[in-house]
Amino acid sequence: MGKLLLVEDEHDLSNQVRDWLQREHHTVEVLDNGQVAADTLRVTQYDLIILDWQVPGISGLEVCKQFRNRGGKTPVLMLTARNSVDDREQGLDSGADDYLCKPFHMKELSARVRALIRRAAGATNNVLQAGAIQLDPSARRVVKDATEIHLEPREFALLEFLMRNPNIVFNADALVTRVWETDTEISPDSVRTYIKALRKKLDQKELITTLHGLGYRLNS
Repeated sequence: MGKLLLVEDEHDLSNQVRDWLQREHHTVEVLDNGQVAADTLRVTQYDLIILDWQVPGISGLEVCKQFRNRGGKTPVLMLTARNSVDDREQGLDSGADDYLCKPFHMKELSARVRALIRRAAGATNNVLQAGAIQLDPSARRVVKDATEIHLEPREFALLEFLMRNPNIVFNADALVTRVWETDTEISPDSVRTYIKALRKKLDQKELITTLHGLGYRLNS
């Protein structure tokens, strides 16, 4: 579904949120320090940032402000125990796209996450299509000519990312950055193996093109 950064220093809560979102097939990285988060956002791209207001280092509010001031466009969901109108105004004015007060239900968190990712992708219809291939992120289904195709979780994530970014060339390092966890030890050869597996399962070799020396492109 998406690569998410969670910045939360309450470890019990961060573990619960991470586990819940991973069960919904998101890739989730967790940090517990605002300054580390700000530094990480300078070098790593995510599909969504979930940011607690009060974290060590610098506040989540300041992380969000710095990120927006650098031109960062990734949607930000702010988590906080502050629930006054003034607090919400301050959080949204810092550049946050949405605001969720603690305590919250995980199902509400999931709904907010899905909505923000869809909004960022400009998706009015959540089903993605490329040629004869249809991918439904919510249902976790890939269909070709009315026949469902089984993909392993990482194959699905790779195909979803490429289908959300058609006609753009990504080298192996860029794909690792956007699809796998930052600390994953995966080689360009492994990415090539995943691409080959996708081509075989989709039985549509022309869908994903290899541009030698440059990377891979999904053709819409």
